[in-house]
Amino acid sequence: MKTLFAVLCLFAVFADRSEAQAQGASDPLAGFSAIVDAPKSPEQLTPTLTLDEIERIALAENPEIHVAARKVAMAEAHVPTTGKLDDPQFMLRNWQVPLSKPWDLNAAQNMLMLGQSLPGPGTRPLQASIAQSDVTVAKDELESVRLRVRVEVRKAFFDLLLAQEEMRIHDQHVDIARQAIEAARIKYTVGKVPQQDVLKAQLAMTRLEEHIIRFERDAEVARVRMNTLLGRDPATPIRVQGDFGIGTDLPAEKQLQQLSLQSRPDLLEAQAAADRSRKEQLLAGKAYVPDFSVAGGYMLMPTGSDPRNNYMFEGSMTLPWLNRKKHDAEMNEAAVKVTEQDAEVGAMRNAAFGQIDEALAEARSAQRLARMYHESLEPQAEATLHAAVIAYENNQTDLLDLIDSQMTVIDVNLAWFQSMGDFATSMSDLELAVGAPIEPTVQQPNAATQETNQ
Repeated sequence: MKTLFAVLCLFAVFADRSEAQAQGASDPLAGFSAIVDAPKSPEQLTPTLTLDEIERIALAENPEIHVAARKVAMAEAHVPTTGKLDDPQFMLRNWQVPLSKPWDLNAAQNMLMLGQSLPGPGTRPLQASIAQSDVTVAKDELESVRLRVRVEVRKAFFDLLLAQEEMRIHDQHVDIARQAIEAARIKYTVGKVPQQDVLKAQLAMTRLEEHIIRFERDAEVARVRMNTLLGRDPATPIRVQGDFGIGTDLPAEKQLQQLSLQSRPDLLEAQAAADRSRKEQLLAGKAYVPDFSVAGGYMLMPTGSDPRNNYMFEGSMTLPWLNRKKHDAEMNEAAVKVTEQDAEVGAMRNAAFGQIDEALAEARSAQRLARMYHESLEPQAEATLHAAVIAYENNQTDLLDLIDSQMTVIDVNLAWFQSMGDFATSMSDLELAVGAPIEPTVQQPNAATQETNQ
């Protein structure tokens, strides 16, 4: 349709060009035409990346993911150090060493002891299990960071894709508006349109210039955000290609909620923390299990003693029942922590379900809007533009109506792309709320293919 409009405008230009040349009138829009026809800045030769390629780079190079991965490594390195026995103890003791001859150990009682402390039964396995729970929590935290980075990358990708598509539509309409202004210039030269129509055409071009400033800003912001997530210099040039996946079949609410309970990293992390608290409660319950200490040694008596060589054995145990206030308080603290963790899991689950419902409502609304713009408003606007072009070529309407029709098409096209961008953003938020990718089941041709077919 846009191509047809440009052809009709060109027809109007060449139809009136001979008459204008015959009258030899001056061109009052020559300066403005020079601005309109100014060459575009060449596009940087930048490799174009798909969403899958960008996600792979981000998951491999993002600094936050590296930090979370090191936390997992640190938690795993701590596991072998827990649940182990304390170091054995060696003791040397001398009795009755004469002050007059402190070097005469033969006159003293010499004792060499080797001892080992033994925690109460069941304590060490619980300590090792708690350390392993720390690893699980760290891994869930890593998955949470990976999910958040992935979602932020997807948002930046679709923001950049939206800005690229908006600039592409802008360039197409600039070309169309250029032909319309040329037609208006010719008709103004031969006195067929008033100066007001020409000024209206200039205003339309100015509005297009306003659009490109905003599009370039959006593209630059998305590019900086993307490079930051990829762990690269924010000024690195980058271009993307893909589609908005507007044809995605949205799953049911209950299905997404069940999926979130199995996949959402922060829920799994909170559940792992709650399980850790239960193990700590069991460990606190071991407070009334006494710890033991055993030791054995050799004793060398002074010269002349009979017998001179002896051995000895000793053992000790703690008496936790004599310190009930302390241990009862520790057990109560552990029990309160379990209830607090369980409450936190319930609150996070409730918040997750709310986020899912909100993102799903946003996605459904954006999807319906995008389909309405594409299936209804865009064809209607282009039909109106087509009729305005024909009427204008047959002198049945003025240039103002033609420009208004074209601006309506521009606004509808931009609104269409914006709704697709909103849908992609909502789908990213939905994936963050669910904790797992929601792959499209139906693919719709992207905007570039649609424009080519038109």
